[in-house]
Amino acid sequence: MKIAKVIGNIWATRKEEKLAGFKLLIVQPLNILDGSRENEPLVACDIIGAGVGETVIIVSGSSARSAAGDMSVPVDATVVGIVDDQEIDTSVLD
Repeated sequence: MKIAKVIGNIWATRKEEKLAGFKLLIVQPLNILDGSRENEPLVACDIIGAGVGETVIIVSGSSARSAAGDMSVPVDATVVGIVDDQEIDTSVLD
């Protein structure tokens, strides 16, 4: 699982049939320790109703397909949670 910020939406009127009914979001993966950007933004399937500006939990690979409810759905990332808050004790990292 990774943390990401929802930065936009994607609409596709023509798409693979198995994607019908799924909301698609553009998410920016974040470094969990300091909130800085990590890697490039990506498209994620949203199964929980997240919105732009929210910090979310995403899964990828087979976990993304499983979360979408069908292992044959062609998704690489799925939003599975909305982060309310987080607390990190950086003193244990040393």
